[in-house]
Amino acid sequence: MMNLAAALDDHARSRGDRVAVVAGETVLTYRDFARMVVDAAGWLTARGLRPGDVAGLWLKDTPLHLALIYGCARAGIVMLPLDWKWTPAETGRVARHFGAKIVVADPGAPGIDGVPTIAAADLPRAEAQAPGADADDLLLLSLSSGTTGRPKGPAVSHRQFFRRFMTHWLHLGFTDADRFLCATPVYFGGGRTFAMSMLFTGATVVLASPALSGPDLVAMVARERITCLFLVPTQLRRLLALDDAALAPLRNLRLLFSSGAPLTVAERQEIAARLCPNFHEYYASTEGGGVSLLTPADLERRPDSVGRPVFGVEVEVVDDDDRPLAADAVGRIRYRGPGVATGYHLDPEASLERFRDGWFYPGDLAAIDADGYVCLRGRREDVIIRGGINLYPTEIEAVLTAHPAVLEAAVVPRNSAALGEEVAAFVVPRGPVTPETLAAWCAERLAPYKRPAVITLLDEFPRNSAGKVLKAKLSA
Repeated sequence: MMNLAAALDDHARSRGDRVAVVAGETVLTYRDFARMVVDAAGWLTARGLRPGDVAGLWLKDTPLHLALIYGCARAGIVMLPLDWKWTPAETGRVARHFGAKIVVADPGAPGIDGVPTIAAADLPRAEAQAPGADADDLLLLSLSSGTTGRPKGPAVSHRQFFRRFMTHWLHLGFTDADRFLCATPVYFGGGRTFAMSMLFTGATVVLASPALSGPDLVAMVARERITCLFLVPTQLRRLLALDDAALAPLRNLRLLFSSGAPLTVAERQEIAARLCPNFHEYYASTEGGGVSLLTPADLERRPDSVGRPVFGVEVEVVDDDDRPLAADAVGRIRYRGPGVATGYHLDPEASLERFRDGWFYPGDLAAIDADGYVCLRGRREDVIIRGGINLYPTEIEAVLTAHPAVLEAAVVPRNSAALGEEVAAFVVPRGPVTPETLAAWCAERLAPYKRPAVITLLDEFPRNSAGKVLKAKLSA
């Protein structure tokens, strides 16, 4: 395995008439798409980019975006994904931080200060050149913190991304017969990674707007004969609000899977029962790819876990001195494997903090039982220290979301003069409910020191492009 884009040449030769990408009325065969990738690579190099240079991709979800992703790979150019919803100021700050030589944007997009901004439309025909990068050359800077704080870009090589693809084949069964609905942004790690993996495999990728309503998403699954669907928890919760008759087409999926944020036990069980029996949940990161996987069989055995480590990934829970802890003890999780990045691009300080002795430390707290099941306990920075006692928000959030009138819950610390920190809960209701009712619900199910001191109802949570709740904004 050398350059990832070489797989598209093989598909074009051996199965060129197979459909690669569908976007509305646009249907591209592998012969069409491989040609588009060659043209994208030629278009990028004609603008002075050379192997190892960084190019920002500030694009909406189109076949051209996918072609430019693989065009960067083919030319040995390091792609920097940029969310098309970001403002020019946000985009420019990230592009400049990572030394992007250009930013490729949709026609009509505003310019970026300090970085040449070039509109991509119809690509001119280019002469086919051999792929210009090797297995250990950089492929991608996959942002792990969006535009807040100092941006961090794990540097991932072609070989590391290929090993991530391997877990999709081994554990999720991706094949060239699949039709994958890309219903999360291509900018987002999950949408991009699984779309790239499906194209590498020779399957069909159908692009959908991430803003699709639940009924429209289900209708698209039926109309496009989708076999595989990846959704983030926010999308799954919207689907669970529909009745069983409306959800019926989803039960024909070969595979439904999720990542981005952990689900509660009740949500996992309801998804498997009402949406798709072959539901899998990935615990993953931009730095490491897939780490552990909860399968349908695991859901029966350990529904409170995120499954067991995937092939080739070693996972440990350690104390503050990096000493491995006994089974079921809560500590810092760390993992290593052939698909895990080895550092952040141009950020040695952040690399030293998170990458040590071959291990990556994501900042999550977890416990691993004697059978190897990984049980997450929240982010290290989210732990609430109330009167010297560590409280894990995920436990309190699970109690709140178990209430039939609660759609989502987020628990954060609140400063307390007496106790240091107190528990503050934010709830998005699915039906009529009051803070007093939820406080009584928690009083029946939580020890006194774990109960929220205040419960606030919201219409929706602040989120990033991946759908994750921005708890820092709730704490402000």
